[in-house]
Amino acid sequence: MFRKIADNQDQDSLAAQFRKKRFAFFRSLLSRLKGPVHILDIGGTESYWKIMGLEQSDQVFVTLLNLTREDVTFPNMTSIAGDARRINVKDASFDVVFSNPVIEHVGTYQDQLRMATEGRRVGKRYFIQTPNKYSPLEPHFLFPLFQFLPIKIRALLVQNFKLGWIPKTPDSTKAREIVEGIRLLSKREFINLFPTASIYEEKIIGITKSFVAYGGWE
Repeated sequence: MFRKIADNQDQDSLAAQFRKKRFAFFRSLLSRLKGPVHILDIGGTESYWKIMGLEQSDQVFVTLLNLTREDVTFPNMTSIAGDARRINVKDASFDVVFSNPVIEHVGTYQDQLRMATEGRRVGKRYFIQTPNKYSPLEPHFLFPLFQFLPIKIRALLVQNFKLGWIPKTPDSTKAREIVEGIRLLSKREFINLFPTASIYEEKIIGITKSFVAYGGWE
């Protein structure tokens, strides 16, 4: 579901502008490395790398990690199935671990900590993005302060309305699963997940929209 949400977001011009700026920042970091560079993209799609212009690079090789393996079309792309909280590869297997954004979807804070720990373990460097919990507009439901409403109210809204990238879901159990499946992070929580990282903040009219934790690039 989350990959479909991300693909839908590509249609939104403002979201696309932020994404291109983020990717430009990532490419500036990537330019420090000598190829070939092997990247693990947790929860990623080929479309992200096409936006960056790296979909057919002979120096950048991307492994997409999702819950299910999918067909890929570009020669420098590979898709594998796995769980971001338990990545079945050896330590430092990749030059870079990249995620844009997934960590708010993996479960509880302990699950998020497991993903962060695994990302730092399997990558020599990392670049992890997530929305800011305290941004006024919730980025998935596109509903002001939605994340601060009681779960019951949020589920009821999802049952009765299409909100942002989330379709109307009349089934109460499924609606609650959708709501509970997104756990936004505060800046303090995010820093605690990546205590040695540098934090890049994406802002709109002075408000922090999202964070990027990046480390190992020295």
